[in-house]
Amino acid sequence: MAYWLLKSEPGNWSWEDQVAKKGESEEWDGIRNYQARNYMRSMKVGDLGFFYHSQKEKAIVGIVEVTAESHPDSTTDDPRWDCVDVREVGTMPEPVTLQACKADKRLKGMVLVNNTRLSVQPVTDEEWRVICELGGYRG
Repeated sequence: MAYWLLKSEPGNWSWEDQVAKKGESEEWDGIRNYQARNYMRSMKVGDLGFFYHSQKEKAIVGIVEVTAESHPDSTTDDPRWDCVDVREVGTMPEPVTLQACKADKRLKGMVLVNNTRLSVQPVTDEEWRVICELGGYRG
């Protein structure tokens, strides 16, 4: 299993929107960055991802599971763009902010800390463990 971080602007798709799906899958669509798309193409069913609210909140607020591997993004006719499907797994008991990630020396190599603009990014096993610890997630 691999771990990921997926960013969303709460005004477009929020954690609350994801939770309202009650465990049903939803396309993680609208990604228009080649590196982020390539990361999605390497995702496998069962991989887990942090759900990150970008913009003002800048915090990891939940955890999702990949339920369908890379397929054409239904929001465009352009064949270059793919998406995956995800479902809600659990809410982070305490949101983990970007500031908290930057302050924790154990996360100094994390993509989020060093490239805050990339909307889909890998997370190492150790980073996953540390962030779950910081957020009080026991899943």
